[in-house]
Amino acid sequence: RLQAEALGIPLLTLDALACLVPGGGGGGCCVDVAIDGADSVEPPAKGSGAKAVLVKGGGGALLREKMVEANAATFVCIVDASKVCPGKLGPHFMVPIEVTPFAHKHTALALSKLPSVAASGGEAVLRRGSVSNNNEEPGAPLAVTDNGNHIVDLRFRTPLADPSLTAAEIAGVVGVVEHGLFVGMADVVLVANSDGTIDTLTHN
Repeated sequence: RLQAEALGIPLLTLDALACLVPGGGGGGCCVDVAIDGADSVEPPAKGSGAKAVLVKGGGGALLREKMVEANAATFVCIVDASKVCPGKLGPHFMVPIEVTPFAHKHTALALSKLPSVAASGGEAVLRRGSVSNNNEEPGAPLAVTDNGNHIVDLRFRTPLADPSLTAAEIAGVVGVVEHGLFVGMADVVLVANSDGTIDTLTHN
């Protein structure tokens, strides 16, 4: 914020724009373009018409990021080639989930028992230490998000067979605030390669 203000870049919140559109997307979006990164990108199958599936939340801000991007007319994701993981979504990077402090251990256990999570060998680990540090810090206090919640990281042994199903199952757990699976949200994914070229992933 301070850097933007120093450069004379005006800042507004979603509340200031008064356009919290139920469900996000479609007409009435208050943000023209949202630009953000991702921790994992599952490219869409060619000719499927689907959008890439993203995993976000390694830095602990998944709820606020999803709120902005759900209210954007166009969401552009920019990553380097190491984040693209065809057929490896899940093991490539854990799936962060923001949960309420109340009964957070119970919520973590419920998440680990979800059918699609268990089928991929998912383990629910409460994040500790800095919320933006997605490495395990045994013995450190539980990480706390900007919203005062905790983060459960789902670590998978095998790829998710159906990310949309997993996202729906996670969202149905009482105590979950939001999850880091961004399904059907990214309109364009720009991938920076080590040779300086850029690949563009779009739904087609």
